[in-house]
Amino acid sequence: MKFDQNKTKKHILVENYACLRVRKKSIGPWMMIILFLALMLTNSYAQIVEGVDYSNRAKVYKTFDMYEEDIFGQRFFSENVTYKDEVTGVTVNALTTSRRKSSTMYQTHPQWTADGKYIIFSSTLALRNPKEGAFGVNRNLSQYYAISMENFEIVQITTGNQRGAFHLGWHKNVAYLFRDYKLIEIDLGKLLNDSEYDKVGKQEEYEKVLAFIPDSMNTNGIGLDANEERIFFSNRIEDDLSAIFSIDLKSGKVKKELEVPFRIGHLQSNPYVSGEVMYCWETGGDSPQRMWYMTINEDGTVDNRPVYNEKDYDWVTHEVFMGPDHILFHLMGHLDRLRENQTGILSLNIRTGETSFHGQTASGSYWHCNATKDRKWIAADTFDGKIYRLNSEDLNDVTLLTQGHRLQSISPFTSEAHSHHSISPDGKWVLFSSSLFTESDIMLVPLFPEK
Repeated sequence: MKFDQNKTKKHILVENYACLRVRKKSIGPWMMIILFLALMLTNSYAQIVEGVDYSNRAKVYKTFDMYEEDIFGQRFFSENVTYKDEVTGVTVNALTTSRRKSSTMYQTHPQWTADGKYIIFSSTLALRNPKEGAFGVNRNLSQYYAISMENFEIVQITTGNQRGAFHLGWHKNVAYLFRDYKLIEIDLGKLLNDSEYDKVGKQEEYEKVLAFIPDSMNTNGIGLDANEERIFFSNRIEDDLSAIFSIDLKSGKVKKELEVPFRIGHLQSNPYVSGEVMYCWETGGDSPQRMWYMTINEDGTVDNRPVYNEKDYDWVTHEVFMGPDHILFHLMGHLDRLRENQTGILSLNIRTGETSFHGQTASGSYWHCNATKDRKWIAADTFDGKIYRLNSEDLNDVTLLTQGHRLQSISPFTSEAHSHHSISPDGKWVLFSSSLFTESDIMLVPLFPEK
């Protein structure tokens, strides 16, 4: 292979720097530093091989699969792949296919930006040299990314050592997250628009600090009130003591709303009714009474009550809102002792306490659930990676959409991806996490493939 003899400034600097390293005993350290900086700052860069200049293809290598830099606003080429499910024949779109571990957000939270143009997901970045941050080193650091529904290109929208608490705006193209004991709002509309034109500015141009929280707090969950004027979050005080706080987004005031003698997990605001928060008693498995409901009244008083009073044999999991007055959840049926009683998908009217049964799979148990805004259609999955569409009004109307997304699993307690699926706001798509191609990817399947 023969290289072009017309060397660029960078080629010459590289050679000179290599020579200086050999002669470092006779050259001062400051000269070495100056030359190294000149090397790094030189813009006259070319990759000329056999007379062909490949410099204009410099971004080709910058794929989401290979790149390992934590850069706010950087954009990656699409890596989506479509395929036909070998059992159902339905076309599935794998939006990520890299060696990264990419996952949907938890199904209790919005996954699409308010304008519907981007899906937000998290992915491990595999930093080579993770830095010490306010919350310590996280060697499996995840960041949040946006993927375009138009061309499936990917944009990094967070950087640094934020906590896991993250929430999209219900009606505005913004996102909220906690970083270094600050609540931050990201202007996603501006960031994603600038990214499309490759004109992303500095990070501070898109972020606004809304509030400060005490450094003694560890924000575990986050919920955006329906009126988008306050954020709720949970804080684990001790092993068996947790609290829910609110933050006024205008004043930045932090207020304790409720304290309970157990560990709080999976906090979510009612997307339709202000001042209502559903949260769970978190154990990592079954709990004495999983679902709880906090209501903040107009006079500021707080009501707290259990939702769906559990029987001793009930194992409740994966509750989500199903409109302003209903929730959807599972009674797990993965154990023989549980199957002695009714298990499956239930909905509950949180105003009247009335429940409705929506079915149970013949093998094992349904696991996660989500519903369309009109409450008519439900998406549910199984431990072995099948995703179904259920008619909430007809127990016999069940359609398998796709399968094979947890090939090694017949129980929930394996390392393969949890689907954590959501139905798109327009009711057309089911977004889910899958272990079909890699450890974890995000995929889309149409809710009505027959249309």
